[in-house]
Amino acid sequence: MRSSFHYAWVIAATGVLVLFSCIGLARFGYTVLIPGMQAGLQLSYQSMGYIGTSNFAGYLLAVCCAPALISRIQPRATVVVGLLLLATTMLLLSRATSLPGVCLLYSLTGVGTGLANIPMMALTTRWFGRASRGRAAGLVVGGNGIGIIFVGFAIPLLGRLFAADGWRAGWLLLGLLSLTVALIAALSLRNEPAAMGLEPFGENRITRQTAATERPATVGEERHFLLRLGLLYCIFGTTFMIYGTFIVTSMVNEYGFSEQTAGLYWSWVGLFSLFSGIGFGTISDRIGRRYGMMLVFTVQTIAYLLAGAKLGQGWLLLSITLYGLAVFAAPAIVTAAIGDYFAPEKVARSFATATLFFAVGQTAGPAFAGLIGGADGSFTTAYLLAALLTALAAALSLSLPGGRDNTTTLVGDRKRG
Repeated sequence: MRSSFHYAWVIAATGVLVLFSCIGLARFGYTVLIPGMQAGLQLSYQSMGYIGTSNFAGYLLAVCCAPALISRIQPRATVVVGLLLLATTMLLLSRATSLPGVCLLYSLTGVGTGLANIPMMALTTRWFGRASRGRAAGLVVGGNGIGIIFVGFAIPLLGRLFAADGWRAGWLLLGLLSLTVALIAALSLRNEPAAMGLEPFGENRITRQTAATERPATVGEERHFLLRLGLLYCIFGTTFMIYGTFIVTSMVNEYGFSEQTAGLYWSWVGLFSLFSGIGFGTISDRIGRRYGMMLVFTVQTIAYLLAGAKLGQGWLLLSITLYGLAVFAAPAIVTAAIGDYFAPEKVARSFATATLFFAVGQTAGPAFAGLIGGADGSFTTAYLLAALLTALAAALSLSLPGGRDNTTTLVGDRKRG
């Protein structure tokens, strides 16, 4: 009897672990480690921002190199190389003693993050058909949330156990976990469904024939689409990393929370984000990618306004909840949209192009917010500027292709009627 289980779900499960490591640990671990590193290395607000920016600059470099590397050694090997690089640099960060050394190592961590994340998301679009692509991408980005939950509990615990050296123990633990994930990825990932005699999950002869009758997008349409999607992704990168990098610091320094309490509340982001990607990704499978993006940016706007308004602890906790509910929705929808719009052989390069916009945004955001925080002694202005940008993005989302009048099925919006 033929099993109904599809290997695509092994790919998705491995993708959860990959993003748990390359983003949940390598990127958001820093958010919880900031207070300990600031005290241990005597860092200013500006220095904290520069460290975050160095990571994103490394990610930006990886975005530029990833398509060529994926083409040369295939997605599976690229994922493993990225994980090994970020694991090694996190282990070395546990021994760092100076700001320049931290910036150099964390920039290489960013390179590893990009080399793991981009091919993993491209693999997801290869293994899942259009009707379930948003749900699958959302499931994979759920690994980010698991990572946030983990660091929110583990890092403060290490701080209690190792006192001033807690942040060093934290980097050591995150590096060892990432080495383990690299081994799992090497053993379980596969580059193509066809190599195993399979079709993408949810795709069959009828859906392939339907896709074949759709008018292919012209080169101009592809560029226009990537420009609009990239601009939205840039705004997302800028704003979500302003909040994600400094909200724990705001809780400690501006609201008087202990590091343990702030870490606990930060873990809420991880908990709620488990529903973020898969929830909004599934919604976008049903209502279309552009309306899904508009909904995401609307929720984020409210979250940033509440953080900047300083209405009290209760409203701040609502802000954290809303941020968690939408935090990883945009990457899931962007991944699904690119998988819908482009031929499989163009997906990795197109995703890297969109991610280039995202990387520019997340590189500039923390450095800019750090300068504001240093000048004002608070991140209130930075959060309000983030709200303004996401409100603009919510309106711009409606410019993405889709709707009844299109002759081509674009970004998940099928002709109806």
